Amino acid sequence: MKKLLTIAAIALAPLAFSSQAAMSPQMEKTLVAVCKAGASNSVITFNGTMKEYRINKQRVFPRLVCNDQSFHQFALSNGADRTAAKIERYTLGSVTIKDITMNYDDDDIFVVNF
Repeated sequence: MKKLLTIAAIALAPLAFSSQAAMSPQMEKTLVAVCKAGASNSVITFNGTMKEYRINKQRVFPRLVCNDQSFHQFALSNGADRTAAKIERYTLGSVTIKDITMNYDDDDIFVVNF
């Protein structure tokens, strides 16, 4: 029985690691171009890059991370205020639910991300 489990584990191991495959070079090139356009503070350059690579803003911007920052924060930290304002509506927000009738401390606030 142990041999059967060992053989099954060895046979299924490559399938478990294939789900963590790296992105394709074309995808990486595209996302680097979007990050560079976001840091440029030129809305014309940003819009041109978005159209050239046919980027779906609703899908990409909440998930895109440039230099360990969200895309919106990356644009702001590089001084690209115009670009950040353009994509601000695509960033994920947070909702705070607080019962008005009860007196809770600040650490009892429930934050829901959606």
